[in-house]
Amino acid sequence: MAQRLHLPHRRMSTSANPEKQPGLGARVYAVQRTGAVLVALFLLVFGLLGFASGQAFFSTRGQSVLGMSSNGLLSTLSVVVAVVLLAAAGRSPRTASTVMLVLGPLFLLSALVNGVVLGTRLNWLAFEVSNVIFSVVVGLPMLLLGAYGRIGSRLPPDSPYAHASTDDADLVDERPSTPEEVAAEEAMREAEIAVVQHTATPEQRRRVEQMAQMHHRSDRRRVWMDLEAASRDRARHYAASAGHGVAIPHPRAGRRVPWRRAGRSPH
Repeated sequence: MAQRLHLPHRRMSTSANPEKQPGLGARVYAVQRTGAVLVALFLLVFGLLGFASGQAFFSTRGQSVLGMSSNGLLSTLSVVVAVVLLAAAGRSPRTASTVMLVLGPLFLLSALVNGVVLGTRLNWLAFEVSNVIFSVVVGLPMLLLGAYGRIGSRLPPDSPYAHASTDDADLVDERPSTPEEVAAEEAMREAEIAVVQHTATPEQRRRVEQMAQMHHRSDRRRVWMDLEAASRDRARHYAASAGHGVAIPHPRAGRRVPWRRAGRSPH
C-alpha cells in the first residue's frame, strides 16, 4: 500500500489581490477588458442586424450583413458569444483574458472548418469567404489580447501575471526535514498499513486514531512524535523502577519488602 500523499496546503490571502491594487497591472487589465468589450460589441451588432434582416435560421445561403453572410443560427451564436465576452469583462480582466484565450482558437478553428464546407449542405452557418476572413481577423486578435501581458518569456514589468501568486508565496512545505521526522513518517506509514490490514498492535491503533483527528500531515507527524517521546519516557521510567526495586506488601507478615527482578535476592 503506497504512502498517502498530501499536497501542501494554501493559506488564502485577501489583502494581496492584484486586481484590487492600484497601478499593478492597470495597463494589462485595461487592454484585456477593452479588447473583450470591443469584440463583443461588434459581434452583438452583427447578430442583431442579422436578426433584423429576417433570414432563415438554418439557411445555407444567408443574407448580407455588414459585408458578410449570416443566417439565424450564426446571428444567435454571435449574440451568445457577445454576451459571454461582456459578462467576462464585467466580472474581471482575468476572466476576460481567459475567455478570449478560449474563444480565439475557436474562431480560428471555425474559419478552417467552415472554409472546407463552403458551398455544401454542411454550411450550416451560411459562411462565405468574407466570413472565413472575419473569423481569422477576430480570432487572432482575441487570442493575442487574451495572452497580452500573461503569456510570454518577457512580460511587462507591471503585469500582474509576472508576479508570484499570493497562494504560491504562502505554500507550506509539509515534507519531513529532519532524520527524526523521516523516521516518524516511516513508522506512521507502517502503522497505517497495519491498521488497514488488521495486524496493528493496540499502541499503533491508538496512535493512528489520534493522528486521524488532525487535518495536516505535519500535525499528524507532530502527534506521532509526541506519542513516541511519551512512550520512550514511560519505558525509561519502568526500567528505572525495575532497577531500583518497588515496595509491595508481603502476603504473610503484612510488611513491605522490596521487589526485585528475577535472578536477584534482597540484601
